[in-house]
Amino acid sequence: MPDRTEIYRAALALEAGQLVAFPTETVYGLGADAENPEAIAAIYAVKGRPSGHPLIVHLAEGADVTYWAEAIPDEAQKLIHAFWPGPLTLILKRASHIPPAVAGGQDTIGLRCPSHPVAQALLSAFRDGKGGVAAPSANLFGHVSPTLAQHVRDEFGNDSRLAVVLDGGQSDVGIESTILDLSRIQTHGPVLLRPGKISAADIAGVIGKVPAEADKAAPRASGTLQSHYAPHTPVVLVPAEKMADVLKRLKDKGRRIAVMHYSPLPDVPETSFSARRLMPSSVEAYSHNLYASLRALDEAGADMIVVENTPGNDAWVGVNDRLRRAAHDAGGLLEKWLA
Repeated sequence: MPDRTEIYRAALALEAGQLVAFPTETVYGLGADAENPEAIAAIYAVKGRPSGHPLIVHLAEGADVTYWAEAIPDEAQKLIHAFWPGPLTLILKRASHIPPAVAGGQDTIGLRCPSHPVAQALLSAFRDGKGGVAAPSANLFGHVSPTLAQHVRDEFGNDSRLAVVLDGGQSDVGIESTILDLSRIQTHGPVLLRPGKISAADIAGVIGKVPAEADKAAPRASGTLQSHYAPHTPVVLVPAEKMADVLKRLKDKGRRIAVMHYSPLPDVPETSFSARRLMPSSVEAYSHNLYASLRALDEAGADMIVVENTPGNDAWVGVNDRLRRAAHDAGGLLEKWLA
């Protein structure tokens, strides 16, 4: 836990329009004053993020949500009571006085209250808990999200635009928050824009309605592009029953392979790959280690990262979403190399 002086220094940096990286229970965020358009522009510039891709505003526990949103439907109130602080982002109609830049120019806004003690300490210190911190993940746009302070430092080096990096250890959850659209609740009901640790079933258990899948008219939201969360090394997803055969054939073709798997690979010698990560079999532990593992394998100098498909049940929806987006740009590459 950073000491009070460091938290205070980070809060002052935010008030001065500077950028601060800080831990949340999901991933590390790159934060700026959500009501300062110049500071928001700096986030987009540092990340190389398209200006139309909205940010999420992080609030202190007990903050006045009505300051940020035009209306708070009953469903939102119930979910806030059930899951905040925690990894749930709610999309609501943006209050007219909140700068549109933080929402990518949309009339909606994403709000969440993180549970990490360092994040809460920072949010409580920033404008006495009444400010909002806009914070996408603290990495270059589209790359693997950071779950350690060192990942942030590796990503941005000595970039002077980043005033403070608060170190709160490894993020517990390890994948980004669930995003639920409630801005069209009267016409579309709740709509799940991005899966995460809090599942559709969890949400339905609170509000009595199963969220619909995202539709074409849904608000744009963080982390929902087809290609996202991707290391520099191409990622391919392979069913468990085909892993041994695929790895052997790639080795025979002289490819340097990094492997991420959770099932045993008894028939695959260690010489078949240049690096590997044996992942936990529980979804909580797997998601906790996912991004750190992808980053480590990305540094192995391999031609490809081969990832064993994870289970397809509801508990794994968030992890599978991240892996699918990480592998999007490598579609067809495995087949080409094995041909």
